[in-house]
Amino acid sequence: MEVTASTPPGRPNPKAEEAGAGNSGLPKISKLEAESRAARVMATIHDDDERMLARIGYRQELRREFSKWSTVSYAISILGVLGSVPATFNSPLAAGGPATAVWCWLIGSVMAMCIASSVAELVSAYPTAGGMYFVTKHVVPPEHVPIWAWIVGWCNFLGQTAGVASVAYTVSQMVLACASMHSRLEGDRYTYSPTALQTVLLTILFLIVSGIICSLTTRSLHKIILWFAPINILASIGICVALLVLTPDKQSAKWVFTHVTDGSGWGNKGFSFLLGNLPPSPFVLGADADGGSNRSMSEETHDAAIRGPVAIRMAVLVSGLVGWMITIAMCFCINDLEAILSSPTGMPGAQIFLNAGGRVGGTVMWSCVILVQSFTGCSAMLADTRMAYAFARDDALPFSGFWSKVNSRTHTPVNAVWLVVMFSIILVCVGIGSTQTVVAIFSITAPALDLSYIAVILAHIVYRNRVRFIQGPYTLGRWSIPINAIAICWVCFISVVLFFPSTRPVTPYNMNYAICVAGFIALFSLSWWWIGARRKYTGPRTKDLLEMIPSSDIEEGIEGIL
Repeated sequence: MEVTASTPPGRPNPKAEEAGAGNSGLPKISKLEAESRAARVMATIHDDDERMLARIGYRQELRREFSKWSTVSYAISILGVLGSVPATFNSPLAAGGPATAVWCWLIGSVMAMCIASSVAELVSAYPTAGGMYFVTKHVVPPEHVPIWAWIVGWCNFLGQTAGVASVAYTVSQMVLACASMHSRLEGDRYTYSPTALQTVLLTILFLIVSGIICSLTTRSLHKIILWFAPINILASIGICVALLVLTPDKQSAKWVFTHVTDGSGWGNKGFSFLLGNLPPSPFVLGADADGGSNRSMSEETHDAAIRGPVAIRMAVLVSGLVGWMITIAMCFCINDLEAILSSPTGMPGAQIFLNAGGRVGGTVMWSCVILVQSFTGCSAMLADTRMAYAFARDDALPFSGFWSKVNSRTHTPVNAVWLVVMFSIILVCVGIGSTQTVVAIFSITAPALDLSYIAVILAHIVYRNRVRFIQGPYTLGRWSIPINAIAICWVCFISVVLFFPSTRPVTPYNMNYAICVAGFIALFSLSWWWIGARRKYTGPRTKDLLEMIPSSDIEEGIEGIL
């Protein structure tokens, strides 16, 4: 559908004046409401994505090839529950036992839906590759936009990049754990135990392969990603059935759903239960890890203002349920809790698979987990590269002109892809010298992304009476403020928990260094801001949306609604 202006720019629109006078038969509405309704209509027009982007202030450079299903598949794949649950299963199990793992995932999923809904409402209004970073411009007063956008953008970029490196590192750990399973078992140890250097080198290889995939054309990415979600869901169901059928001496439902331990050493089962939220917290980030996926891919998706929010909420719902199913199934298969926690593979999830299917069956199931986790790594990198592209487009990175270039052959931001690859490799290489330090860097993912999402949601509430915000086609209506408030309170609460050491007594080895890394990042970014960036950085470079809407578009949009 193409809407054209019937009146020359700058001249009165007779029809609009007639409508305003009440002679056209249309009900009288305020100018602000008219503009808001028209904007919502425009955002739903399938062929109007480029014009919508232009009015927001950017030129269409990326190809829109993602369909409804590839968008949903992409959103589900970036959460990657079949990979993330077994990979992080050790933390809640060791902290508080099986009931902690089960109920923390469910609580985290509910909170993730609140965050996802809040994020979806905002990115629906401004569907660009910058996502929440871009929305910042439209929820805070103009005089505060640069500093807010700077903080939100850097937190988002650094958090996403640490997440990409973390997922890649996890994939290499999984592959090497599988290699250990195939070596000879001597006592309580396998003869092969991977070194830190081997883990880092394999991680670098995975990052390079992911970079090559993310450099493909959008059409090729669409065809690949379309299969991510079906493989993820079908493999999850198949593995759950196989575990429950093949595992002897399964636990009772009472043990699975009610057995809580104090494995953290803090002397309180309640606090140990709270520490069990550490693994689901990255899934809670699915609120924007989907918001991270779909908002960052908005400029490559048709009808992004509608499909993005739908995909975000659908992915969190599906992934939350599938992840809970996997968690419950794995807990039923823990026939010896202490033995599972002290597994010679180094990963309790791998030991559960090995106990159920033996070396061959366990390897087959574990290979599916590795495959899905690889999907997650590629999807996370794809989202991060689009964020880097959007950030560089606004001159917020060193050498922004180079990183924001779009490749003329693939029509994708290839330079930004390899910026993310190089940055991730630098982070991973820290693991050669200190495993504790690299884990601390990875652990900053959740707090950094939390801040970037919640800061924008909070600003939207605080400044709602000072800043005119034009809603998109997806809105929470009267539930907006309550759901936003729940999301903010939860993230503030869980972010404090994320900085606690997971066990006591606290030693240099088990210390949670996330707070130190967060402090360094805050000092670095704010120092850079005050030293020079504040003199040239003005925030997302856009034009005012309302001033770019011809009066004829407003009128036709209203007629379409009424």
